[in-house]
Amino acid sequence: METLESLRTLYCQPFLSLLTQARGVHVANHPDDEIQRCQLVNIKGGGCSENCGYCAQSARYATGLNVHKLLEPVALRQAVEEARAHGATRLCLGAAWRGLKEGDKQLEAVCRLVEAIREEGLEICVTLGLLDPGAARRLREAGVMIYNHNLNTGPKFYERITTTHTFADRVKTLRAAQEAGLRLCSGGILGLGESVEDRLEMLLTLCKLDPAPESVPLNLLVPIPGTPLASQTPVDPFDLVRLISVTRILLPYSRIRLAAGRRSLSPEAQALCFLAGANSLFIGEHLLTTPNASFHVDQSLFSTLGIEVSSSAARGNV
Repeated sequence: METLESLRTLYCQPFLSLLTQARGVHVANHPDDEIQRCQLVNIKGGGCSENCGYCAQSARYATGLNVHKLLEPVALRQAVEEARAHGATRLCLGAAWRGLKEGDKQLEAVCRLVEAIREEGLEICVTLGLLDPGAARRLREAGVMIYNHNLNTGPKFYERITTTHTFADRVKTLRAAQEAGLRLCSGGILGLGESVEDRLEMLLTLCKLDPAPESVPLNLLVPIPGTPLASQTPVDPFDLVRLISVTRILLPYSRIRLAAGRRSLSPEAQALCFLAGANSLFIGEHLLTTPNASFHVDQSLFSTLGIEVSSSAARGNV
């Protein structure tokens, strides 16, 4: 059983030693040149009642975000075609609200969207906030395969980024999703003002889930004007690579996804991330509310590194 002390020792060893160890774990469990591509679609933007200090979609902050209602099926099918054309194997649908309960009209509306695209050949992941067990089961019945709900940081620091729900609420949602038969996608955000210990405590929590998350997104905070965290200092890329390395060693079979903030990384920094064990990323020029690297920039990087989308990635296997 891993402990915070053992993770701290692992994290703080010389950088090249940690990177070498992580690389060995990665190549033992994953194809060396495989990168999973995921496309993120904001199916309902803005107006969220929660007060997460990093989020442009909170109704509590003046961020200038355009609020939009739930996407129509025609627009979602267009997003599916775009995702497939760009090599994505997973479609991630996100909606800004506190969460869903069994019987909610919003839950049924989302399920109708999922049912409209579930035969399109892409894995369907959704991120819809807090869930009760009944809502999780309904999403599974509709065709959702994966539920994304990031822990974001460690339990001790969590109340400093939001007070409208708790860290325990997040863990409860993950367990409800698992019990409904959904695979998990859960990770964190670096750059909220947290300590290294907070990041490692987040990883410890993920390790205690059974099974461990299939995917672990690691986001870099993109400071949004108007939010409480608008003036945060950028994360050192070496800190990101260290955390990816520790994550790869702890969760050898999970995909580690480069998510928000990737556009701020140089090609060399991204190459180090892949070397450490990152093997998934979001494609497309926009995520939920933040910009992302362009398709052509990504293609150039993949070409330079000799990265291809393998057949196992196309099937969404881990």
